[in-house]
Amino acid sequence: MLSNLSISNYALIDSLNVGFDNGFTVITGETGAGKSILLGGLSLVLGKRADLSSLRDKNEKCIIEADFNIGQYGLMPFFEQNDLDHEEVTVVRREILPSGKSRAFVNDTPVRLDILSELGNRLIDIHSQHQTLELTENDFQLKLIDALAENAENLSKYKAQLQSYQKEEKELQQLIDFQNNADKEQDYNFFLLNELESANLKEGMLEALEAQYEQLNNVEFITEQLSKGNQLINGEQIGLLNLMTELKQVISKLSGFNEKYADLNARIQSVAIELDDINGELELFQEGIEANPSLLEEINAKLQLLYNLQKKHNVQEVSELIKIREELSEKAFETANLDDKIAAKKEALTELKNKLETLIILLRKRRTAVIPKLKKQLEEDLGQLGMPSASFQITLSNSETFKITGKDDLSFLFSANKGSAHGLLKKVASGGELSRIMLVIKALLAKYEKLPTIMFDEIDTGVSGEISNRMAMIMREMSREMQVFSITHLPQVASQGNQHYKVYKSEEAEVTKTNMRKLSEEERIVELAQMLGGKELSESALAHAKQLLN
Repeated sequence: MLSNLSISNYALIDSLNVGFDNGFTVITGETGAGKSILLGGLSLVLGKRADLSSLRDKNEKCIIEADFNIGQYGLMPFFEQNDLDHEEVTVVRREILPSGKSRAFVNDTPVRLDILSELGNRLIDIHSQHQTLELTENDFQLKLIDALAENAENLSKYKAQLQSYQKEEKELQQLIDFQNNADKEQDYNFFLLNELESANLKEGMLEALEAQYEQLNNVEFITEQLSKGNQLINGEQIGLLNLMTELKQVISKLSGFNEKYADLNARIQSVAIELDDINGELELFQEGIEANPSLLEEINAKLQLLYNLQKKHNVQEVSELIKIREELSEKAFETANLDDKIAAKKEALTELKNKLETLIILLRKRRTAVIPKLKKQLEEDLGQLGMPSASFQITLSNSETFKITGKDDLSFLFSANKGSAHGLLKKVASGGELSRIMLVIKALLAKYEKLPTIMFDEIDTGVSGEISNRMAMIMREMSREMQVFSITHLPQVASQGNQHYKVYKSEEAEVTKTNMRKLSEEERIVELAQMLGGKELSESALAHAKQLLN
């Protein structure tokens, strides 16, 4: 239940702090006094989107804080799921900064607006005049039937299965679409894959082929240069080997005289060994090189193939061609296995569909069972509210498609008078009739949904006299199970409250402010008398007010 509400710097409210008790609480005030402002502030703390225009002083932040006693409402799983501290008295706070940004906190832990909104839906049902129009919508009507049928657990299972079914259905369609596209591209992709596979692509092969091509293409020049090199090393008179032999002999004669000559001799010996190795390699190169026009032609063909593939696929490296080949190979594998995947997905869908149909039958069975009870209860309750001839025709029919609530189409028709044809609520019910229907429906839902608090904003619009008194009695009866608020202009309703609060305006230093306070017994009599007879209090109005309170 809502135990305290604090609002500062919001619209016409400078600072407001008010506590509430359980039971039936009524709120009254003149038109324009600010009752809608109070509701607006409460809506913000329950997750409604903020607006910078809400700030009274644009340079200061707006703070709205509400305390809720939640110990007995089974909200622990929600708090654990969202990593929040569960407190017997939970404090929800909303701040709107001058920048336009807003922040939300639950027990001083920052929360996202969607989490705050979800928590708010579990704490208070604020019923505005606009929400009465929900009564005319099938979703709301089916929600009512499911509440009476206690279908919550079955609906939860159905929604989970439906989510799985829709996921599998989407994946199946993606596979079918992929297969359709793959069939169109398959021949071309196989051609590209065969082309790349026949090239026997390997890392580094392009560089190796280019080096081999350069050697074979320049074999005459290379042979000529190797021959010259061999001659320079092995020439009989001025060959490097002969000259090196003489040099070794000369310097070796000096090595015994000084250590530096010995070092020089060692270096010459090392050069001689290196020169001998070079001579050996030159001879091997000469023996290994020969003109091979056919091999040159073969290598040139391989290079042209690689160059063409690079150009065709718009890449620069063989490694990129290898990657494309692997991708095409994967596509070919996927395409080859698509039939099996599609068949498996269809089988899984059939199994899920069967489970859905089982749950749908159970949902429909329970709904069908409670419809007569709902019809009877609504008609009896409306009879107590001055609509003795009200009647409903409520039927279910099978839908062709899976919906979030099952496969039931609901027909919810109403007639207020004997002999009148039944029709859709939004077409045949007046505003006053809709208010009374909504009240009895909310009273029914309250027994099943176990919501902590409900707030009616002028649900008694369009009714008066004895009917308004009976509506008040229904709200008071509801307050035995939950906390009930009613914002009203009717003295018959206001007199039934366990507590009575008044919203009023005051002017301080030429500034208009909205305030709210709890009325004492004497103040309630005056307020009711003014609601009955206007500002000028008469003895009869005061007597009538006392009679209403008693």
